[in-house]
Amino acid sequence: MKPSGPPAPAESIEAQAWAALLRRPGSARAVVLMLATLLLMTVAALVMLVVAAATLFRAGRLYRELLARGLARAILAVWRIRVVVHADRPWPASQTVYISNHTSTIDLFVLVALGLPRTRFFLSGFLRKIVPLGIISTLMGTFHTPPQADRAARVRCFQEADRTLRRTGDSVYLSPEGQRVTTGAIGAFNRGAFHLATSLRGPIVPLYIDIPREIDPGKGYAAQPGTVHVYVGPSLPTATWRLEDVARNRERVRDLYVSVQAGIRAGRGQDVWPRIGLAGE
Repeated sequence: MKPSGPPAPAESIEAQAWAALLRRPGSARAVVLMLATLLLMTVAALVMLVVAAATLFRAGRLYRELLARGLARAILAVWRIRVVVHADRPWPASQTVYISNHTSTIDLFVLVALGLPRTRFFLSGFLRKIVPLGIISTLMGTFHTPPQADRAARVRCFQEADRTLRRTGDSVYLSPEGQRVTTGAIGAFNRGAFHLATSLRGPIVPLYIDIPREIDPGKGYAAQPGTVHVYVGPSLPTATWRLEDVARNRERVRDLYVSVQAGIRAGRGQDVWPRIGLAGE
C-alpha cells in the first residue's frame, strides 16, 4: 500500500538518507565522516591560502581564531557533537601554556573550536601527510613535533618553540601525554610541556576533555553524536618553578588529572579540580 499525501521533495529524501547514514554504526558511518571531514578541510585550506596570501601571511590570529575555529566547529556539527565548557573565568589575556588529556581524534577539533586567544598548537609532524591539515596547521603557526624516538629532533623543536613564543608572546597548547591514550586511564606525562612552562614562566591552565565512551572514536573517525565536556582548571603559576623540579611538577600535575578524572566518573559535578602543591612554590 502506498502512503497517502504528496511525495517528499528530492532534497528532503537526500537529506534523510544522509542523516540515516551518519547515524549508522560501524565502518560505513566512519567512511562518510572521514570523507566529509576531508572535504571540509580541503575547502578550508584553499580559503585560508587565499586569505593568507591577501594578508601577506601575517594574520596568524585571523587564521587560528576565526577560520580554523570555524572549520573545527563545522566538523563537530557534521559529527553532531556538542561542546560544553565548564569555566569560572574568561580565557587568560597573558601568555599561557594550555595542556589537556588526549584520548581521541575528537580532541583536536574541540581544542581548535574553543578559540583560545593568541594560542599556537603542537601537532605531530606525521599529520602533515594529510595535505589539507598540513596547510591549515602551518598557516596557524603550529609546531610540528618529530617522532618521540628522535629525541634530538624533538629537543630542537621545543627549543625553536621556546624562542618563537618568547618573541611573539603567544600562548601555546600541547598534550603532555604526547599521543592519544585510549585505555580510559591517564597516560604517562612527558616533560616537554613543563619544561616549556618553566622556561617561559607562564602559568599552566589545565583542561580536562571528557568524552563519553559511547561516542568516542578513539584513534578512528566513527564518532557518535553526543556531548563533550571541557573542564577548565585553575591557573597553575610557574614563576618560581625551577628546571630541576620539572619531573616532580610533571608528576604532581598528572596526579591532578587522575583526581579530576576520578571526580568526574564519581559524578561530583563541575567542581572537580583539587588544589595541589607544586615544587618551587
